[in-house]
Amino acid sequence: MGRSITNSDALLSITHHSFHTMQGTRDLTTGPILHQLFKLAGPIMATSFVQMAYSLTDMAWVGRLGSEAVAAIGAVGILTWMSSSLSLLNKVGTEVSVAQAIGQKDETAARAFASHNITIASIIALSWCTLLFIFARPVISLFSLEAEISATAVSYLRLVLSGLPFYIVSATFTGLFNASGRSQTPFAINAVGLVLNIVLDPLFIFVIGWGTDGAAIATALSQLSVFLLFIYRLKVKQTLFPHLSLFTRLKRRYTSRILHLGTPAALLNLAFAFINMYMCKIAASTGGHIGLMTLTAGGQIEAITWNTAQGFSTALSSFVAQNYAAGKVYRVLKAYRTTLWLTGCIGFVCTFLFVFLGKEIFAVFVPEEAAYMAGSVFMRIDGYSQVFMMLEITMEGMFYGTGRSVQPAVISIGGNVLRIPLSVYLVSIGLGVSGIWWAISLSSILKGACALLWFHHMKKRIFSVNTL
Repeated sequence: MGRSITNSDALLSITHHSFHTMQGTRDLTTGPILHQLFKLAGPIMATSFVQMAYSLTDMAWVGRLGSEAVAAIGAVGILTWMSSSLSLLNKVGTEVSVAQAIGQKDETAARAFASHNITIASIIALSWCTLLFIFARPVISLFSLEAEISATAVSYLRLVLSGLPFYIVSATFTGLFNASGRSQTPFAINAVGLVLNIVLDPLFIFVIGWGTDGAAIATALSQLSVFLLFIYRLKVKQTLFPHLSLFTRLKRRYTSRILHLGTPAALLNLAFAFINMYMCKIAASTGGHIGLMTLTAGGQIEAITWNTAQGFSTALSSFVAQNYAAGKVYRVLKAYRTTLWLTGCIGFVCTFLFVFLGKEIFAVFVPEEAAYMAGSVFMRIDGYSQVFMMLEITMEGMFYGTGRSVQPAVISIGGNVLRIPLSVYLVSIGLGVSGIWWAISLSSILKGACALLWFHHMKKRIFSVNTL
């Protein structure tokens, strides 16, 4: 931690090759900074929204079946969140390792990192989804739901798992294109999957009459289509690296670098998912299925603002990785200040919408009066933390881009763990389920402030070790 990525061991001491042969990549170390950030961030945000829209589309259609159905898919949503967290190991590993290799004009390293990330992602995806399928029933029982809702959730989960391996590996493909400065491609591919999901959801749920199972099948088929389109772009069209190997024999020097970069990001999000699972249990025991529905559905709605910040953060990470590797500190700092200003403005807008229009927004997805009245309370309390959430995610991009993934993991895990005792305390003093919402909001405020202070404490050391 803290070593310059220009050190001989940081990029594995691989012989440099002529970089112009790496077709399809974009050099981010030259040209207008603001233009490049927007060109990267726009498609990345759009891709995030498309991926998020899978869950929102399911929730919007299933919401017409009632709050019990929403509670069932909400419980499964925590488990798919865990799967998404695992995918970050290779998504972040790809974005940073490949982007840094591109910044140093090292084609051999970039190609090797790409193949290793895809191979590791495939192993993780198959192992994880097999375990979840086998233990679906005992895992769902942790939420202490009514028997009928629990049975619905188990069936939904097992069907969703048929598509999750494709989703996890596709996240790595997305990271590969982002690292290469080609973020438009993942957006276009994921948009196709979303359109398919939007068409299939009402068809399977209502026309054929499969209910929540229909939503799961629609999502799985859409994720398979996205995976196949990525394969077509990489292997048939050879958009990035000619003759890229999707599977390779793992070598320690590449694997250790990938794990060093991606594991903290995966762990912090996995820990977040486990903590949120426990929060769901508290919400269900305090507010019944309405409490669980409010937390899971509210979290899906908040993902709109989260993914906006994540789009800028990912773009910042790729931009910083290339320029930091090239020793262009001025471009790094200017991109950081620009991104921080943009996400801050977005955070203020989101706060206004959540606080003053929360009920109306929630009712779009779950038009049951008891549901959207409870949801409006969540939206208002959570709205106060939106600027700080944006701040935390932006700083995460800066840490990742300079090869430091431990700091955001410590901040996120520490702040999220705090939610459990804080929730228990606030519920015990009479705030009821609202105490859980306050615990979430206050911890987000704390995480954002800590991320900013920690980065500025380290900033001088981070850039002083980089060769200019």
